[in-house]
Formats: sequence, C-alpha cells, structure tokens
Amino acid sequence: MSLFKKIFSKEKKENLDKGLEKSKASFFDKMSKAVAGKAKVDEEVLDDLENVLISSDVGVGTTIKIIKAIEERVARDKYLGTDELNLILREEIAALLSKTNSGDATDFSLPNDKRPYVIMVVGVNGVGKTTTIGKLAYHFKKSGHKVVLGAADTFRAAAIDQLQVWADRTGVPIIKQKMGSDPASVAFDTVQSAVKMNADVVLIDTAGRLHNKVNLMKELTKVKMVMQKTIPDAPHEVLLVLDGSTGQNAFEQAKQFTAATEVTSLAVTKLDGTAKGGVVIGISDQFQIPVKYIGVGEGLEDLQVFNKYEFVDSFFK
Repeated sequence: MSLFKKIFSKEKKENLDKGLEKSKASFFDKMSKAVAGKAKVDEEVLDDLENVLISSDVGVGTTIKIIKAIEERVARDKYLGTDELNLILREEIAALLSKTNSGDATDFSLPNDKRPYVIMVVGVNGVGKTTTIGKLAYHFKKSGHKVVLGAADTFRAAAIDQLQVWADRTGVPIIKQKMGSDPASVAFDTVQSAVKMNADVVLIDTAGRLHNKVNLMKELTKVKMVMQKTIPDAPHEVLLVLDGSTGQNAFEQAKQFTAATEVTSLAVTKLDGTAKGGVVIGISDQFQIPVKYIGVGEGLEDLQVFNKYEFVDSFFK
C-alpha cells in the first residue's frame, strides 16, 4: 500500500480537507515565500523552512527534528530540488507521527477485552471537552456500542446541563448529581451503573479548571481510585482534549495535565477555525502521546478518528 493511499471515505476525507484549509493555506503561503527563486534546498532555504514550521505552531523541538532529518537527506543525496521539498516534508512528518500514532485507525472501535471500557476525559474549560464527549457518545453508539455518560464535572452547573443535552441528543443514559457534589462520587456511581447496564463504554467528564496542579492531581487521582473499587483497571484511557486554535497554549495545557495525571491519548479540537493545525504534529511528538481524535468542524461527523496518513495528505495536498 502506498504511504498516502486513501483510507477514509470520500465524505470524511472532504471534511478533513475542508477543516485543514486555513492551516494549509497559511503554511503554503509561507513555504512559497521561503523557496521563491531557489532551485535547490540549501542552508538558507532550511533556515526559512525552520521559521515556517515554528510559525505554524509545530513547535521548536519538533521543528528541529524535521530540519535535521531533511539536512541528512540533503547530505546523502547531494542535490535536493526545492520542488521535492513538499514530498520530503510529508514523508518526514508522517515518519515522526508514526512513533506515537499507529496511523491505520479509521473507525470508533474499542478493545475487545475490556467491558465496560472506561474513558476519563480531561481538559480545561472552553476547549470543547463536553462537546467532544457528546460526539464520542454519538459515534460509539452509531458503531453499535452501549454508552453511559458520567457528569463528574460538578464544579459548574453549565457543564452538567451541557452533558445532559448531549445525553438527550444521542439517546444515551447519563449519571449525574447536583452541582458541588463530589466528582469521585459521581464517577463511582457511573461505573457501577455501567456494569449493571452491561455497557460497552463509559465516558467520564471531569472538572476543567487548572487552578493548581497539586489540587488537580489529587482530584483526578481520587476519581481514578473510586472507579477502581468497581473496575480494578479503570480508567482504561485518559483522554486529554486540547483546543488546536490556541497553538502554543495547547502545549502548556498538555504539559500541565501530563504532570497531573497519566494521559494516554489526545483529542485536538477546533482545527477548522485556525491556521494552527501544525500543533497536532508538535504535541504528538513532544509528549509522545497518540492523537486519537481531531475536530474539524461543528457537525457530529466532524469529530474524526485521527489517521496520520490522511492528516498529512490533507495538510500537504
């Protein structure tokens, strides 16, 4: 199979292409200026490319890796035309993403050996966390799975209400308590209910305030521990939701949450309204955590399973 052979359906690929339009347009505008009038990739072109990648929110550390890989190819091949740079970038970025992302996921599948499969969702307020949970509930149910939601973000009444709206919209049960309740108590009730219902997947919403790393760590640890009274290896996944439109701020959020709890997967939202799509590449590489989902629009189908081949193909199309 060719590295960039189409895997997604036509409609899904079109949504991804459209969602990354701003990032792609911004990147290639900068790229064209970097190589203007140059026939081959030289030191000056690489310096300009470095600036392009950093200004596209790929991040300094990841940019250095990409530039180094291209420098090695230039040294090996002796001559590298600027017309080849696009393809080489595609290949190097796909290779970089390969280290943390399997790259072949195309659907909302779940591991067969864990039922119910418990996903604890974390992230600051405003990143699209609750919306992502709602869309995941929709996709999991559409895939034939029995879903239960847990409203453990009890700090804000709006968070509970918003999750209730998604529960109604998707037709899945929600376990909740009143605002100000102990989040761990809600999580405990949720997993107990999910077991009784023979659920396939549990999505637990958590408070989104980064008030203090120590308090955040204590709260998330407590939520984990009470779930383990019912399901010893829960949560099976800790999904961190990040707002792609915030660029470098998303790196800082990832840093805070990975320090507070063991994050095992990422969802990067709001990529359609920004030129900062490069943040997906940088965050995946720098934190060595797989990007599992990306949001490229407001529609239910615009939350997509992240596939590195399709992402790179759309970004460099």
